[in-house]
Amino acid sequence: MMRVSDFDFDLPEDRIALRPAAPRDAARLMVARSGADIEDRLVRDLPDLLRPGDALVFNDTRVIPARLDGVRHRPGGAGAAIEAMLHRRLAPDRWLAFARPAKRLAPGDRIRFGEGGNVCFLGALDATVEARGEGGEVTLRFELSGPALDEAIAAAGHVPLPPYIAGKRQEDDRDRSDYQTVYAAAEGAVAAPTAGLHFTPELMQRLREQGVSQHFLTLHVGAGTFLPVKVDDIADHRMHAEWGEVTEAAAAALNAVRNAGGRIVAVGTTSARLLESAAAEDGTVRPFAGETAIFITPGYRFRAVDMLMTNFHLPRSTLLMLVSAFIGHERMQRAYAHALAGGYRFYSYGDASLLFPEVPAP
Repeated sequence: MMRVSDFDFDLPEDRIALRPAAPRDAARLMVARSGADIEDRLVRDLPDLLRPGDALVFNDTRVIPARLDGVRHRPGGAGAAIEAMLHRRLAPDRWLAFARPAKRLAPGDRIRFGEGGNVCFLGALDATVEARGEGGEVTLRFELSGPALDEAIAAAGHVPLPPYIAGKRQEDDRDRSDYQTVYAAAEGAVAAPTAGLHFTPELMQRLREQGVSQHFLTLHVGAGTFLPVKVDDIADHRMHAEWGEVTEAAAAALNAVRNAGGRIVAVGTTSARLLESAAAEDGTVRPFAGETAIFITPGYRFRAVDMLMTNFHLPRSTLLMLVSAFIGHERMQRAYAHALAGGYRFYSYGDASLLFPEVPAP
């Protein structure tokens, strides 16, 4: 049994990056190979670290401005300030959201978001609380639907910066571009696939010239990625479901890479989780469209991912557990000790790592 405390470490506050590196590919890159010393490189060195025939797999989800500030209205009652973080769309007019403070809400309550802002026709976006779940989760039914609702959310919403950034500074216009990958296409995420934030068009072109192919999947990252693990035994934790898609063309292309001897390099834990959700026992990548709540912990056997590029994660987080599963628990601890000693920047706007899997002893 592994406990959440097995994934704890002390992180100085000044290691939490509040802005990304500029340019993006100037971020540092820690390279951790099995049985070799850790290397300190830069993200722009990637073409030298990969081989012709390798494949980079990106998550092309696009972050929406999913944090909404509003006021609860009840007949004859006083208003109450409410913050809602949209995290999963249920229908053209309905979203699941994490509300704060949720204790102020009950089914039937109406919330007006963006009051006084540049939102829809009357300057506001109205929703009704349909249900209240656990952990502050609520179901919101909006008065707008489909593209009209999307436009209103874009006008009323704020960039959903992670709590460890939002708690230290205000969101600003720079975040609208900084917290989005350069290849983002499919709208629906409420958190960025942050390993991809390091790529520039120029770096992607250099990788193509090196013979490294690029493939795109979609996993709409939910706000559940920020939720702490509250159980002692990690086997008792349950992930929030997220919607993802691996197209038939992408699956065929990745299988061809593997068959030709190339390596599949997942850019980010979201790409890795979706690839593993779509993989057969023999590692064949199958087309996939639907929800996944895969929870990868030590002992998991990776089937489709040969290398992983990822940022440095929160203590006690499910993402750190995935890293530990990929490279081994002791190697994860050594790698993070190296990052802490070497001044690497952590979390969404921080530096990156390129991880090679643990090679089993012969």
